[in-house]
Amino acid sequence: MIVDPVTLRWAEALYGLAKKEGALGAVQSDVARLASALAAPGGADVFEPRLDRAQRRSLALSKAAGAHVLVLIFVQLDFDRRREDVLRALGKAFQRLANEASGVVEGVVESARPLGAAEQSQLALHVGAVLGKQVKLENRIVPELVGGVRVTAANRMIDWSVQGRLEALRRRMMEAPLSVSARS
Repeated sequence: MIVDPVTLRWAEALYGLAKKEGALGAVQSDVARLASALAAPGGADVFEPRLDRAQRRSLALSKAAGAHVLVLIFVQLDFDRRREDVLRALGKAFQRLANEASGVVEGVVESARPLGAAEQSQLALHVGAVLGKQVKLENRIVPELVGGVRVTAANRMIDWSVQGRLEALRRRMMEAPLSVSARS
């Protein structure tokens, strides 16, 4: 899951404050609810430039209605600082921080065909052993891989694909010294 650095910084601030105030559970569920509301039809109007800032703020606050006071203040501060784009990926960033705090890493496993649940969990266990963390994997189909898998988690990529192995072989062959024979 890719989250831009600005959003991650803002999410870390909210996460830290919610934890300090003992409201992490409530804030986390309200952030998830807000993220769902913004992803739902009509939710993207919060980011629509044709609406003026006051209308967008009002719309965002209506989507956050009933949320914890920290979430409401956070939404208002985003608009005050002209950082309302932070709300686009706030849910993902907050989930990432919660996962990190509990020792869980989310990742992507790319494969040429869909992986079964057993294959995916076996792969998650193996990658988790390499990383020393619990890993949750999402399967993404990439037909160009031909076979095998490529896993990206915790800023690391493990390439067990046919495409990756062929590329490594090509590089080794290109770097191999050529012997020139004196006999012709």
